Amino acid sequence: MYEKSFPDKRFKLTLQFLKKHIDTSEAILDLGVSNPLSEIMIANGYTVSNTKGEDLDEDRSLIENSEVDVVTAFEIFEHLLSPYEVLKSINAKKIVVSVPLRLWFASAYRSKTDLRDRHYHEFEDWQLDWLLEKTGWKIKDSSKWTNPINKIGIRPILRRFTKRYYIVYAERV
Repeated sequence: MYEKSFPDKRFKLTLQFLKKHIDTSEAILDLGVSNPLSEIMIANGYTVSNTKGEDLDEDRSLIENSEVDVVTAFEIFEHLLSPYEVLKSINAKKIVVSVPLRLWFASAYRSKTDLRDRHYHEFEDWQLDWLLEKTGWKIKDSSKWTNPINKIGIRPILRRFTKRYYIVYAERV
């Protein structure tokens, strides 16, 4: 069932985690432009608006002026120089954040063709937890999962059992 309706495991598990904590009656601001995951959320009954592609390190006005119940940030914070400032500017009472975890066997991701598609941060779970706590959020739940890829080699084998993604549900203190 999920294999045909979800592009990858990450989307399936993210949606399951979201459904566990966020009701479809709650309005969501999803950080980042409209994407396959925000479209999946809408298809599952959520009311979702997205930021417009602005540099959130420089322009947080849409976040600061938003009157939503929930902010989601799926694989966004690793691209920002200052996720601290973004987290502090959120007015919503709930947040769901996911990040790729730092892998000891792979260097930080950096696209060679798109200068915006780079990871400034690759978090360990405790670093994201600390960042959330320091910016006024109380973590209520979290989960991690692997991201196996169908290739041959040492890294693909390691990806079968090394947790790659970390997701957190938190509420404003």
